[in-house]
Amino acid sequence: MTLSAGSRIGLAGAAVVGVAFGMARYAYGLTLPDIRQELELSEPVLGLVAGATFAGYLAGLLLAGPLAVRRGSRAPTTVGGACGAVGAVIVTVAQLPWLLAVGAVLAGSAGGWVWASYSDIVTRTVSAPQRPGALAIITTGTSGGLVVLAGLAVLAIPGSWRVVWAGIALAAVAAAVVNLRLVPRTGPKPRPGQRRGTSPLVTTLGIPAAYSVVYFAAVVIYFTYAADVLTRDLPAAAVPALYAVIGVTGMVGVATGAVAQRLGSPRVAALCLVTVAAALALLGLAGDSMIATAVSACVFGPGYMIGSAVLAVWTAELVPERAGAAFTGCLIVGAVSSVAAPVVAGAVIPELGLGTLLVLTAAVSLISGVALLPHRARRGGTAAETEP
Repeated sequence: MTLSAGSRIGLAGAAVVGVAFGMARYAYGLTLPDIRQELELSEPVLGLVAGATFAGYLAGLLLAGPLAVRRGSRAPTTVGGACGAVGAVIVTVAQLPWLLAVGAVLAGSAGGWVWASYSDIVTRTVSAPQRPGALAIITTGTSGGLVVLAGLAVLAIPGSWRVVWAGIALAAVAAAVVNLRLVPRTGPKPRPGQRRGTSPLVTTLGIPAAYSVVYFAAVVIYFTYAADVLTRDLPAAAVPALYAVIGVTGMVGVATGAVAQRLGSPRVAALCLVTVAAALALLGLAGDSMIATAVSACVFGPGYMIGSAVLAVWTAELVPERAGAAFTGCLIVGAVSSVAAPVVAGAVIPELGLGTLLVLTAAVSLISGVALLPHRARRGGTAAETEP
């Protein structure tokens, strides 16, 4: 059976994004306790490395566009795959703090290189009816990556955290090969000023950008403190189990394209904020209950994955002629929000407590979701919507 262009690119993109975003991006936090113990690193050094991984991610986001202009939209995905593989290998063998930092930053940059680049690839090579489905499949690759990461973490429990990073390196190489075989090479991407009728991104993307601020802040708060709640009274396998549950339940994100076409992307985004709010509230109000924590993870998975997938679909609808730039802009806003949210949280937790912080974050996400519900979908009106 011959796969359509949308299916081929969707599968390749899901593999690359799954490794870069679902594995390389979250592996540092997952292996942090063991890294701290084996390498005997101080909290300031560990925190500096964690912040540097976000800097790598932002650098990938900012550099992917110029590279696509010169070498074509597939080039950043190739660079991202290489960064993920090389970075993971360096972390695997690292014995010194600076070498660990170099590897973690390279691996962390992979997500920035690849995710938004697929929006351009899809809009340039896939017919309009297949685009929402392809974008949803690509983004939901993160769920598969989280499941594989959880499996590697379980294998590493009786051995070493280096098993996790070695597995990421192998997965990155495999995904890069699949990407080169299934994704067609495209010519240099047209510069922004070369197309007529292009709407200013700032005015067009105001609402999706505002959504990104709240969504990414809420998500990073959840990922930062859910594990903290679990490790209070539960065994070491609880954290990998959390990642696995989020990954498995997040698989529903593959249906984001169809759901967005039916309900409209703004409404789907709004429902995701409400869902993430419910997950945060469960942690904040009943974090000492294993059942409540499990339910929270089950609720968070779909909200997290559909929430990121709908952003790709939404920006491609609004600015089809500059889908990659539109998606990148919203991701940069979200990345800045992701950096700021933990800083604010760390400042207020001593006064308010972790439970109160989670409930307040849930309230912000809920209010934002309710405010977004009345907005209707609006699509760009260029020929790019109908011609591959």
